[in-house]
Amino acid sequence: MTTKPLYSLSVQELHAAYAAKELSPVEVARSVNERIAAYEPELHATWLFRPELALEQARASEARWLAGQPRGTLDGVPVTIKDNLATAGDPMPLGTAAYDLVPMLQDSPPAARLKEDGTVLVAKTTMPDLGMLSSGLSSFHELSRNPWDLSRTPGGSSAGAGAAAAAGYGPLHVGTDIGGSLRLPASWCGIYTLKPSFGRIPLSTPYMGRCAGPMTRTVADSALMMASIAQPDDRDYSELPAPAIDWAAFEVDPSFLKGKRVALHMDAGCGLPLDPQIGEAVRRAAKRIEAAGAHVEEIGAFMTPKMLQGMDHFWRMRSCIDMQAMTAEKRAKILPYIREWAESAAGFSGAHIFDAYSQFVATRAATVAATKAYDFVISPVSPNMPAPAEHASPTNDPMLPLEHIGFTVPYNMSEQPAASINCGYSGEGLQGMPIGLQIAGRRFDDLGVLQFSRAFEQIREAQHPWPEPK
Repeated sequence: MTTKPLYSLSVQELHAAYAAKELSPVEVARSVNERIAAYEPELHATWLFRPELALEQARASEARWLAGQPRGTLDGVPVTIKDNLATAGDPMPLGTAAYDLVPMLQDSPPAARLKEDGTVLVAKTTMPDLGMLSSGLSSFHELSRNPWDLSRTPGGSSAGAGAAAAAGYGPLHVGTDIGGSLRLPASWCGIYTLKPSFGRIPLSTPYMGRCAGPMTRTVADSALMMASIAQPDDRDYSELPAPAIDWAAFEVDPSFLKGKRVALHMDAGCGLPLDPQIGEAVRRAAKRIEAAGAHVEEIGAFMTPKMLQGMDHFWRMRSCIDMQAMTAEKRAKILPYIREWAESAAGFSGAHIFDAYSQFVATRAATVAATKAYDFVISPVSPNMPAPAEHASPTNDPMLPLEHIGFTVPYNMSEQPAASINCGYSGEGLQGMPIGLQIAGRRFDDLGVLQFSRAFEQIREAQHPWPEPK
């Protein structure tokens, strides 16, 4: 019988304990419920936290295990799902007070797959207004904070999911990413995530660059979650063919790194300057990877300020049009930061927006050209440490909103898989805050990124204990 807190057990540990009848999903759900209740007064990572509903699902799972008929590896495993991934019967506010709370008619594909596999949904998690911020600031949800330092942001837009994983709200959390919204909170909260190849995980509302992905404490838990949510769903016109991927093959030893051609990318080419502590942590990680037998070669910048600005201006116009369709009363409920950002596009010409849209294509071409000679690319996730929790973005300036995504957004546009894994901690200033290493692979090589991540997980610097409630 384990002596670890039940809420902290991994998927593999839970599955083995359920199979041996050493633990019940009900006991685990109670432990997670208690953990959330203890931490939420200061963290605010969840929405629709319903302890009794979680226990009801756990009892159903317990019955399946007792009958010898579990639905698979994830049966009885606690999970949270981000606000913007629909769950049937629940409203989906998208982080903003501007929308009516209308119950969704059906589950999103990730939610449907997880329910089919018998997971226990303990809560939905928070996000900023419309998912347009790298923070936990929202006009609907309470302000989400970073469990490592409550004065700091957990990142975003998968703010609650990142905080929940670091805080121990069970092993599995689902977020989404269109420019870094999985990897940024993973980096700043010290957890693991995989932004998969575009189309690998179906969505009911696909959009250029948008992906869903797992957010977990370990590579193993993300790989096992991928086996569930990377399954076909004909609602997504962009989905990839049904994957012939053995997700269990993520388990490799550090010898996997031997002979791999790895690019070290330290200059984003745009945005905020790289914090020296982040640069040092990433270079230390690169040395460990090289010592394991990889061929590491530094490459230069391939993004440009024009590319970043183009994406920003196109997204401003998209949001501007969405807001113009709202009533003045509803529009006024959106965070002022986002309103100012979006409304600044009202005077953009058609030619300007066409040029802005063209930067998505230019970013894709530049990213593929710069990385195609390598098996993997490693880099910082973010150039900066997490901002104050109350700030909308690292600059807190709506006219400079994307200065922190120069390392992450290229892989959304190129559709390549990219992960974040903790590689160190800050010293001066923000003492002991996690620092993420981004690991990007070739398009469709999601398993390879998981394998590289697992190999690095075994050789990285010693990890600090997970944070605890104050």
